[in-house]
Amino acid sequence: MRPVNFARVNAAALPVLPALVRRWLPDGKDVAGEWVARNPTRVDRRRGSFKVNMRSGKWADFATGDRGGDPVSLAAYIFNLSQIEAARRMALAVGVIVDD
Repeated sequence: MRPVNFARVNAAALPVLPALVRRWLPDGKDVAGEWVARNPTRVDRRRGSFKVNMRSGKWADFATGDRGGDPVSLAAYIFNLSQIEAARRMALAVGVIVDD
């Protein structure tokens, strides 16, 4: 099996990222192009510290310092997956062939 083309998966995911974050983080809200939600990986009582930039895919939990730069890393973080498994699952969701 050849390496996953992360750039291709991330490029395909960016246009649909707003729909993905609404599904993955349903308690969030759009604040000036950032999805502001509670972090589903920890006990988080209020929205505010966990944000996803819906244009770039960059995300961060400012309370813990966890962060990433693309939709694949966000999926890996939220669903506790490896980067490769997150890329493969996201590729299926957005209709991309992951192996070059």
